[in-house]
Amino acid sequence: MNQTKINPAVLRLLVIFPNVLSYMLLLGVIIYIITNFAALKAANGLTFWLILVIILGPIAIYTTYSIVKRIKAGVL
Repeated sequence: MNQTKINPAVLRLLVIFPNVLSYMLLLGVIIYIITNFAALKAANGLTFWLILVIILGPIAIYTTYSIVKRIKAGVL
């Protein structure tokens, strides 16, 4: 049975697009924290949002590093 191959440009797009979305999500959360800082602090909700940023930030950076490393190696 012949297995169809995906065009490399389409494959890169499918891998990079979710990574870009993760940065957009991270930026949105940071903007949300900045604009609602006083309300979050008053409602004791600031801790959750800061933990979310602390978790999402390194994950997004590591994913970008991994994608760049694979593209440079010619795997992706």
